[in-house]
Amino acid sequence: MRGDDERQASVWSYVPLEQRVPADHPLRAMRAMVDEVLTELSPQFSRLYAKVGRPSIAPERLLRALLLQVLYSVRSERLLMEQLDYNLLFRWFVGLSADDPIWDATVFTKNRQRLLEGDIARAFFDRVVAQARQRALLSDEHFTVDGTLIEAWASLKSFKSKEAPPARPDDPGNPTVNFHGERRSNATHASTTDPDARLFRNGDAHEAKLYYQGHVLMENRHGLAVDGSLTPATGFAEREQALAMAARLPTRARATLGADKSYDTRDFVDGLRGLAVTPHVAQNITNRASAIDHRTTRHAGYLASQRRRKRIEEIFGWLKMVGLLRKTRHRGIARVGWMFTFGLAVYNLVRLRRLVAQPT
Repeated sequence: MRGDDERQASVWSYVPLEQRVPADHPLRAMRAMVDEVLTELSPQFSRLYAKVGRPSIAPERLLRALLLQVLYSVRSERLLMEQLDYNLLFRWFVGLSADDPIWDATVFTKNRQRLLEGDIARAFFDRVVAQARQRALLSDEHFTVDGTLIEAWASLKSFKSKEAPPARPDDPGNPTVNFHGERRSNATHASTTDPDARLFRNGDAHEAKLYYQGHVLMENRHGLAVDGSLTPATGFAEREQALAMAARLPTRARATLGADKSYDTRDFVDGLRGLAVTPHVAQNITNRASAIDHRTTRHAGYLASQRRRKRIEEIFGWLKMVGLLRKTRHRGIARVGWMFTFGLAVYNLVRLRRLVAQPT
């Protein structure tokens, strides 16, 4: 018998959101890990808010919503609120009931500074890493470091001389700029849109663009990020941040640190050895002598580090293709760095869910 095409919508629903989400849905395991982290961060949240006044949107809900934005590549907070309005899965994950009103997208803008000042992204990331360590999923001896370029939310038209007075544009919305033949560098020019961004060229075959530089320290056992930072794009930032992260390694044994050829300099190798870290850096022997000699390369561990270090590209690929960091949507090193660190935490949660689900 054919059923009726009834167009009258039901007024009431007696099925709670908890029952609508399948028991084996990937977000269920992730929600449990996120709730554990947010419970630990509750005292830190309390210090960021006043004791009296009108209650705000709970920071736990804001962070769950931002996590969904990164996880599902929602390109703006307004689209995120649109999804949250009709997507029951999103409502369940954030902690809203089916009838709860959603908040305005400007709530993220007003609370972003509070989350920045509290360094919530770093605290969230550290507790996700702690969960992985409690499950014995991290290596305490073998690590990899690398950096990647993140395109800034600023065009080359905004890269103007610091000394020249601003000229009146012919078209305020899209001015005509002719910088042909002009010598431009970070020493004499800066972006009027995002002053923290730096002009950088990723090789001779690429054009120069305004970039930030993200840095990641990965443990080699399961490819989880254990440290990260974001800096202006310079030719020395990768090695400087690598040494800084190596100095923070939580290990008592002599660790190894894998890296690509761009880290093969005498200063960097000597700096690692001064930190009691064995440099497993790829040799750069193009028209020069490598800082890594046969005493290091003859060991099987060196070859293993060179194989495992390539997995760090999976982190960068996920951050750019899924985590909205191919070209940042924020301006300023503080905000871009906050999203970079939070994106690393979300990546670790995705990996942790899969690792925990694997049979032992």
